[in-house]
Amino acid sequence: MKEESKRVLCGVMGILLGGFGIHRFVLGDTTGGILRIVISIVTCGVGSLIGFIEGIIYLTKTDEQFVNEYQVGKKAWF
Repeated sequence: MKEESKRVLCGVMGILLGGFGIHRFVLGDTTGGILRIVISIVTCGVGSLIGFIEGIIYLTKTDEQFVNEYQVGKKAWF
């Protein structure tokens, strides 16, 4: 069975709510989501840029690339 891409959902969540790590939770990466929350708190919100950048990267990939790298391969950073 082919896995459905969560690219657009994760991309938008990364751009809008990147500091809360929502996009990582959607991908099933609880550790990555919590880590992004901690980074945002420690850096007083500046660390949320990581999620913003990840969201843009997600949206620039094709569905096939996204599924292979982030859903199947479980790539953790960028």
